[in-house]
Amino acid sequence: MSSAPRPPHVRTPRTPSRRGLLRGGMALGIAATTGLVSASPALAHPGRAAAPADNPGAEWIPAAAANFTVADRPAEYPVEYVVIHVTQEVYADAIAIFQDPAKEVSIHYLVRSADGHIAQTVHEKDVAWHAGNWDYNTRSIGIEHEGFVDDPAWFTDAMYRSSAAATAAVCDAYGIPKDRQHIIGHSEVPEATHTDPGPNWDWARYIDLVNGR
Repeated sequence: MSSAPRPPHVRTPRTPSRRGLLRGGMALGIAATTGLVSASPALAHPGRAAAPADNPGAEWIPAAAANFTVADRPAEYPVEYVVIHVTQEVYADAIAIFQDPAKEVSIHYLVRSADGHIAQTVHEKDVAWHAGNWDYNTRSIGIEHEGFVDDPAWFTDAMYRSSAAATAAVCDAYGIPKDRQHIIGHSEVPEATHTDPGPNWDWARYIDLVNGR
């Protein structure tokens, strides 16, 4: 999870570490699990009506409006990549971060470890702030995965399969080749300062699943 460079006319945000950013949302994450933080679109997007998720299997839990850029993709920007992330935190805390307008970070999809449940926090037509590189943000869909790069136990079969199905749907929608040149890790984004998804992410298995093998 990364604060992302914004367009030149927008103030450049602070760039805290991923772990520090997410730890800062711990209290909000705990509140989210007890119903104290609302997933209401009215809360996250004042004045905007609720909108369904682009992926029919995803739960719509909108990010704060301050944490992404409204756009009209692919008309405004072509969508050419899927960027794979690992949260370095648990699911509830990551959701809380995306809903906190002070955090200046967002993602299109977040996949839960235990059961592969998917939340969508930013519509695909809009630009999520996830890659730490404005050009790549405009041209990609970001998918976060609950877990930690140094603990492969978080990368469950349910997570791989659910995420791969979501990535395949994105690739089909935008004509993105289902290969490692277009489905990349956060660490592979130019000027990236993050290491996710890390050496424990099984790329061969993932690409096979994306391709239905």
